[in-house]
Amino acid sequence: MIKVGMVSLGCPKNQIDAELLLHTLVQNGFALVEEAGMAEVAIVNTCGFIKDAKEESIAEILELAQLKKEGKIKAIIVTGCMAERYRQELLDELPEVDAVVGIGKNNHIVNIIHEAMEKSPVLAVGPKEDLPLNGPRLLTTPPYMAYLKISEGCDNRCSYCAIPSIRGGFRSRPMEEIVKEAEILAKKGVKELVLVAQDTTRYGADIYEKAILPDLCKKLCIVDGVEWIRLLYCYPQGIDDELLQVMAAQPKMAKYMDIPLQHCSKEVLKRMNRQGDEESLSALMEHIRNAVPGITLRTTVMVGFPGETEKDFTALSRFVNAMKFDRLGCFAFSPEEGTPAFDMADQLSDEVKEYRQRIIMEQQMEIMQQKLEAQQGQTMTVLVEGFDKYAGVFFGRSQSDAPEIDGKIFFTSGKTHKTGDFVTVTITDMMDYDLLGEEQP
Repeated sequence: MIKVGMVSLGCPKNQIDAELLLHTLVQNGFALVEEAGMAEVAIVNTCGFIKDAKEESIAEILELAQLKKEGKIKAIIVTGCMAERYRQELLDELPEVDAVVGIGKNNHIVNIIHEAMEKSPVLAVGPKEDLPLNGPRLLTTPPYMAYLKISEGCDNRCSYCAIPSIRGGFRSRPMEEIVKEAEILAKKGVKELVLVAQDTTRYGADIYEKAILPDLCKKLCIVDGVEWIRLLYCYPQGIDDELLQVMAAQPKMAKYMDIPLQHCSKEVLKRMNRQGDEESLSALMEHIRNAVPGITLRTTVMVGFPGETEKDFTALSRFVNAMKFDRLGCFAFSPEEGTPAFDMADQLSDEVKEYRQRIIMEQQMEIMQQKLEAQQGQTMTVLVEGFDKYAGVFFGRSQSDAPEIDGKIFFTSGKTHKTGDFVTVTITDMMDYDLLGEEQP
């Protein structure tokens, strides 16, 4: 049996592709090892979205290349977004790589590995639409939660984003297919489903003549065993009253919404090829909070976009302070080859971008501290994720915390729990971005 190990980088959508690949390998007689460096064949499932992600992917490849040079690895296979985006360039620049596999050839991974071990390098690319969106997965998440991809690709064409050129046009999965997968996951013990896509709120618009995310959510809410359903990547213009009503009325819908806004300046958003302005986005946030009481709002914003003036940045800073988002990430603009923003006029220096990023994150840190302090004394349901034997406390997440990106709740308990249990915890204190508490008797 050929030993295969994988390093998967980037977003949950890429992670799902990795899980489909891993299942295919197991079904075809490969032996999986946890550490890619201990394998005969090392697969790097890359992210190629922004500069930092590309650098991380290349660093992983080079680290494995050293092990190959020492004779510990026989072949290095590169898959994922970076492989799809750069293809021949990867083989030219990284001769240690034995195969570059575009997303449209993921279904051919078995034959590609054998070919690469016999004769390299191999370049395997195909139509982006051939990327499998359905099939058995070998979950790499904890057993109590899973990501569920509801569509692939994007048609929004934001001027800074390379995703449409990497992943192709927007295409939804049939609803019955998604619900069936949710049922399979639930039977495996999954209690939290995190819905992901490039544009979650557009789900169904291409195959059902209108966006029907609310209908999908209602179907998923009746799947036995699933307790929480969480929405990530909600495009602001796709959020309507029907969706908010479902979120407010359905107990299984986590009162949490991730809405990447990017900016609030009308001029900057227009150059980004996005809609909205400070007034309309403020009104939308207020409307969401009124429609779904207690909802946790998460967003991401971008500073340093070409042409962003001091006035634009001041507006963004004012907006962040006024909206008091529960969760916020701030990224500095990264010029990406092949996008309209790459060679736009009025590019800002790295120093200006980093300064503005630091200002926004310092503002948000103060907001977060205030929000965490306000939660002391509150009682909430926590999904148990593990036990810290050194501190002698359990830890987990509430509905307000998405896996991997948000904080944790550490709590004491006189009971025995296993991962995936739900417990009631009263918050007593805070520590950085995390909460401390004790389980109710």
